[in-house]
Amino acid sequence: MITYAEKPFEDKESLGALNTYVSKWFTKNFEELTPPQRYSFKTISDRKNVLITAPTGSGKTMSGFLSIISKLFDYSLEGKLEDRVYCVYVSPLRALNNDIYNNLIKPLEEIYGLIKVEKGVNIIKENIRQVTIGVRTGDTPASERRKMLLKPPNILVTTPESLAILINSEKFVENLKGVEFIIIDEIHELANNKRGVHLSLSIARLEEIIGRNVTKVGLGATLHPLEEAANYLVGYSKGQPDDCIVVDASWSKKLDVKAISPLKDMIYAEDEEIDDAMYKELDRIIKASKSTLIFTNTRSGTERVVFNLKKRFGYGEDIAAHHGSLSRESRLEVEELLKKGSLKCVVSSSSLELGVDIGTIENVIQLGSPKSVTRAVQRIGRAGHSYKATAKGEMIALNRDDLVECTIMLDAAKKRHLDSFTVPKNALDVLAQHIIGMSLTKKWGVEEAYGVVRRAYAYHNLERRDFNSLIEYLSGAYVGLESRRVYAKIWYEEKENTFSKRGKQIKAIYMLNLGTIPDAVVVNVFDVNKKWIGNIEEEFLTKLKAGDIFSLGGRLYQFEHSNGMRAYVTNSTSSAPTIPPWFSEQLPLSYEVADEIGEFRANMSKMLREYSQKKRITRFGNDLRIPENIDKYLSDLPIDENSKRSIFNYFLEQLLFTDEIPTNKLLIVELSKEEKQTGNYIIFHSLYGRRINDTISRAFAIELSEMFDVDIDISINDNGFVLSTDEPLPITARTIKDMIGDIKSAGLMNMLKKNIRRTELMKRKFRHVAGRSFMILRNYKGYKISVAKQQANSQLIFKAAEEIDPNFPVIKETYREILNETMDLPRAKDLITRLNRGEVKFKVVKTPVPSPFSHSMLTFGRADAILMKERHKHLQKLHMLVMRRIGKSKK
Repeated sequence: MITYAEKPFEDKESLGALNTYVSKWFTKNFEELTPPQRYSFKTISDRKNVLITAPTGSGKTMSGFLSIISKLFDYSLEGKLEDRVYCVYVSPLRALNNDIYNNLIKPLEEIYGLIKVEKGVNIIKENIRQVTIGVRTGDTPASERRKMLLKPPNILVTTPESLAILINSEKFVENLKGVEFIIIDEIHELANNKRGVHLSLSIARLEEIIGRNVTKVGLGATLHPLEEAANYLVGYSKGQPDDCIVVDASWSKKLDVKAISPLKDMIYAEDEEIDDAMYKELDRIIKASKSTLIFTNTRSGTERVVFNLKKRFGYGEDIAAHHGSLSRESRLEVEELLKKGSLKCVVSSSSLELGVDIGTIENVIQLGSPKSVTRAVQRIGRAGHSYKATAKGEMIALNRDDLVECTIMLDAAKKRHLDSFTVPKNALDVLAQHIIGMSLTKKWGVEEAYGVVRRAYAYHNLERRDFNSLIEYLSGAYVGLESRRVYAKIWYEEKENTFSKRGKQIKAIYMLNLGTIPDAVVVNVFDVNKKWIGNIEEEFLTKLKAGDIFSLGGRLYQFEHSNGMRAYVTNSTSSAPTIPPWFSEQLPLSYEVADEIGEFRANMSKMLREYSQKKRITRFGNDLRIPENIDKYLSDLPIDENSKRSIFNYFLEQLLFTDEIPTNKLLIVELSKEEKQTGNYIIFHSLYGRRINDTISRAFAIELSEMFDVDIDISINDNGFVLSTDEPLPITARTIKDMIGDIKSAGLMNMLKKNIRRTELMKRKFRHVAGRSFMILRNYKGYKISVAKQQANSQLIFKAAEEIDPNFPVIKETYREILNETMDLPRAKDLITRLNRGEVKFKVVKTPVPSPFSHSMLTFGRADAILMKERHKHLQKLHMLVMRRIGKSKK
């Protein structure tokens, strides 16, 4: 049962729950207990499962660890501390693991020092031993691993992957049989993906090995919903969630945030003006702060900002970049310099988002929307190192849609609204790995193994037929796969209904291939004459379909097809790409932020309509005064004056041009085309985030294609999607209504499965899932198998598996991952249902040229470093076409 801690313990009771020496050490080093510590010291001492959510700098680490350290020193003082692991600490980052080690080694030494002073020589006589800590990750040298095997640490700091290896190590697992505590740090970074699912199964198996439940502690800065995180942490017993106490101190830190537009005019300023304004704003903030952390949304953006700050303002070694493409040594050096206060500013993509200790940061700047409230709070929360400090941050926006996003996101953060996450349920590829891992340890009854698996929250409702289908696949029941070199991994005794290890090689195969993160590779791009052009990321390739236009090396190419790790293209005569090169790096807008923007649009629409009707405004002018009620409404949001005027103008332009503002309850379908341009646009203003738009855009494109027998090009972003055709289509409100009804009756999932069957997305995702399921191997007998060979093998295997059973477990999991994690099928189905019922309205409007709210969608493909100028010119052109009809053009 999940319960919430309602009242903190008194300091006396909290400190009284600790060992005398641990309590002395704490009061000597800290002036007071922080909010999460007032709840957690006593609770963890009572061996209750606890989920602690609190901001960076709130003493979260000590909240989780100190009671456990106290318990270990109790054992030490009783002469009972042994050379075995009592506590396992898991985090998603190796860097964070080293950080925890460095932050705990000193307290452990100082507490032991207090005991030594009091006990003197009796410390040896009474067998009072030091509490030890050790790090075991993929970076740990073999010599350290051997030492750890002989003399294991009392606190083991590790990663999900290393823990999975350790529970399958015949020798080391003996050291884990006495584990009493498990701490999962940055739980929000694990619970929402397959790494976290993998970890939850490892913990369920570890508890089975130990023979009892252990006390679990979860730590995270931004968690919502808390019940989902708590269930993930503690798992299930006998079909019910285990008990967990939730300590919610997530908003104990104040926020001082603002969305900034460095320009009064976001449309007609020249590119140089835009750059100058942004970098001057950055320089002003950096110089006014002791230390500044700047977040960008891409690694290339990080490098560009560092280069320009140095070039424009003469910064030297006091400014640095930090991102995942830099070497580990370079990143550690930057972290140390930042901690020492030797750097004025660091620019990062996402690598400093999590809780690596970087000392005190005075100010955080976010360039562009980070796409979720959770990420915004996580990043801005890096400012102000103590829980009493105020986290100060600015978001700088350079276009109007981005400005609205940033504004509503920061407002949501101030209102304590977070985005929700979901634990992936019943991931069959991860489960396949663990079934193989389980087979290495003993002979299992299928019922017994099924029961252990269902202890993990991610599998508590796993259907027995899915479990059985994996047992069949892994035991080689499908003979047809052997011709594709997919051999049995476990031995299944049908009469006994048991499974166990099969063959001598399987353990090595398991150890070399486990994990959930696919190999990151680049795809070589060739023209039809097989001339090499350059390369793109594989993740970018998954977004492409035949006919898509993208830029590479300053030129535009049309994607034709792929073969293995090669993509083939032809030169494009298009004026713009349909997909920008950074598309694979850009995170989708969260559904919750999209919904809040939709509500904001509805409020603005109502006020603007009343204003324009009352004042009889039919033409736009920059000199129009913002009405008092709208001015007050916007002034209550965390924005500057430039932003306020930009948002007012943007919304008024849209209303005057189309008489409609799309909201979360009103979907606008705009029929339009550009002047002197071939092609016609069907623009769906569906502000539900890119994952939902990706889902429903395919369904509408299928319907239109079949209805009118035409080819449809699709372009999507967070604000909607554009369907393009060569000829205008006779679309009416009735057409849209019929399509919605057809999608509802045909079933969105069935339509999408047919649509994605032959896409690049399916090809690549199947390889990832097949790799996790050990259908294809990444390493064999110590040799790394190239991704090109893996991809080629996976395509042959896919065909063979599909012939055996279209619902083969690895194929089924590929569809599940695409539909529920890449896309958002559940919410998309709900949207179609609400549209069908009329709970969400829709309206078809015809416009002579595209409306203001469509401009970002139509220029989306141009938004990269090479084509930024073209994009800006195109935006200006589209805006002037609008202004000719509703006001005076500036040019």
